Amino acid sequence: MTGRPRAVAARLGAIAIVAALAAAGCATTPNAGHRPPPAAVYWDRSRLQGARPFIRERRGVLAPRQLGNSHIAGLRAGLRVGALFMRAAGHDHFCTASVVASPGKDLLITAAHCINGGKGSTGYRSDIVFIPDYRGGQEPFGVWTPAKLLVPPQWARESDPDYDVGFVVLKPHVGQNIQQVLGANRLGTGLGDQHLVHVTGYPSSSSAPITCVNWTSRFSNSQLRFECAGYTGGTSGSPWVTRFSPQSRTGTIIGVIGGHQGGGDTAFVSYSVRFGPAVQHLYRQARAASIRG
Repeated sequence: MTGRPRAVAARLGAIAIVAALAAAGCATTPNAGHRPPPAAVYWDRSRLQGARPFIRERRGVLAPRQLGNSHIAGLRAGLRVGALFMRAAGHDHFCTASVVASPGKDLLITAAHCINGGKGSTGYRSDIVFIPDYRGGQEPFGVWTPAKLLVPPQWARESDPDYDVGFVVLKPHVGQNIQQVLGANRLGTGLGDQHLVHVTGYPSSSSAPITCVNWTSRFSNSQLRFECAGYTGGTSGSPWVTRFSPQSRTGTIIGVIGGHQGGGDTAFVSYSVRFGPAVQHLYRQARAASIRG
């Protein structure tokens, strides 16, 4: 009677050893061992603070119709806006992105050039993270990583400035989607040339977002123009929010800094793609990707 229990125990012990070795082998396969760290791990405080604006510095003289300068956005004033960090050509950079309303409650809008290199590039940027209300290395609402990136094919193939708009579907963070935490602005398309807009973004000259209110104007059939000082590199992707409600602190996004001259060669004049059918089509694609998960 003692031989059978001992044999069973021996077989069980052998099975346990094989299972342990198999698990160890899975954990130490060559591919797994050479994977880069997750984006959220890569972006430690020193890398965040050392990141440079993705687009070139914008400089120039004061625009003749300039109505005022931008100022540092009040704490939580830019709650639906955040810094978008990415790796491009082996360097750490940042742009600006904001939450736009969607059924999946997990969608950002930014400039296409912030997330995709366009013509002649390797495609989408790497190690992208979104940090809402980022200020001086602080992450008050955590670090969010993308599930999917979308830009128009006209941008991806030709770097066409009339299609310099992109969407980012974010993964949940601590069991919630970004819109559940921050709220969102609506997307507006086909709304004309002149709008009073709030523009909030992250310049190279400050570790906190700046904001300005001014009127948009027509630049071309496909581009809008906005004048206000202080929009240096890093503000690419900043949302142009009209119909802003002080009570709900929400409005309608009708543009993002980008397009002509990558958003503008000077810190005083910024541009945006005019939101029309192409942006609406891309938005529908992003919503579908969001719903599918």
